[in-house]
Amino acid sequence: MRILIVGGGMGGTILANNLARRLAPEMRSGKARISMLSASERHFYQPGLLYLAFGRITPDELYRDQASLLEPGIEFRVDPVEEFMLDKNQVKTKSGKVEGYDIVAIATGSRPVPELIPGLAENSETFYTEETALRMFKRLREFQGGRVVIAVGVPHKCPMAPLEITFMLHDWFKDRGLNDKVKLHYTYPIGRVHSLENVAKWAAPEMTRLGITYETLFNVKEVDGKAKVVRSEEGSETPYDLLISIPAHRGMEVIEKNKLGAGGFIPTHRNQLNMEGRSNVYVLGDTTNLPISKAGSTAHFQAEALGENIAAIVKLGAPVRDYDGKVFCFIEAGKDRATYAMFDYQNPPDPKAPSKAIHWFKMAYNKLYWTSARGLL
Repeated sequence: MRILIVGGGMGGTILANNLARRLAPEMRSGKARISMLSASERHFYQPGLLYLAFGRITPDELYRDQASLLEPGIEFRVDPVEEFMLDKNQVKTKSGKVEGYDIVAIATGSRPVPELIPGLAENSETFYTEETALRMFKRLREFQGGRVVIAVGVPHKCPMAPLEITFMLHDWFKDRGLNDKVKLHYTYPIGRVHSLENVAKWAAPEMTRLGITYETLFNVKEVDGKAKVVRSEEGSETPYDLLISIPAHRGMEVIEKNKLGAGGFIPTHRNQLNMEGRSNVYVLGDTTNLPISKAGSTAHFQAEALGENIAAIVKLGAPVRDYDGKVFCFIEAGKDRATYAMFDYQNPPDPKAPSKAIHWFKMAYNKLYWTSARGLL
């Protein structure tokens, strides 16, 4: 059984390691083979970018050699897939090599696309890449006061990022004695401050308590850098001195080019995680079109379910469990307080009051991530 994993992010890495442990006897006997094709030799801890933007993590802390995170026996190659030939059970890579498989799992992730909104990339600070997070850190250090607007596009990685950046900005300016010189204004595309209703019910009073104003039903149409104004599709506009954006995301270009799914998101069965209409093609993490959070924990829980099922297909001939939509997200509520949201398809989140203990648990997880990527946590 040839199992191919396309993508070396969190979902792909946990799945590969999970399978390698479950299928160790089959790998030794030659009954199963696990290979991974990645676009990079380095594994990137994306949640750390939020802290990089505030100078609380350095860039080198965000990376590990991908090969060092994989179980022995997994065949790892840096050679990104450029063409999916699903009818032939094959992929073609950048180097021109054709690789066959019996089962393929696609975990290529997603990318921010601020260029889709006129003026957004040129006039806003964001933290979804190392380069932009470092630029944002420099800009925050130089900023001495004015109106700071947070503009949000959907869908985006990390569902809590808009709230986290807002509360962390509040404490950043407070610590620098600039709170009386800075006005934070938060915008969100739908009729509440977060897509998850219970999270919105928690966050809105918290914003009011801290003096953060907000505007809902604000879908960014364009940014006028000369006038320093953000305009919405709804016809309103808001001025800014510093614009922080959470850009909308799309799936990776290879998915769009191969016409596997609109916007680069592959139509995926919500429980079995197979590509709709394909029994041997599985999808996980940001690559799916599932209406759940694009978060590391989503990829983690999907990888665990998928690892159990693919191993069962090899050993028993059929999958044995469903993915239930489980997601767990920390929510930083400032520089040293946090809460969390845990939910699934059937149960909505219910955030509790933020505490220092949860914040420090989150900070510990930043270090434990590498253990988690190996599937040991």
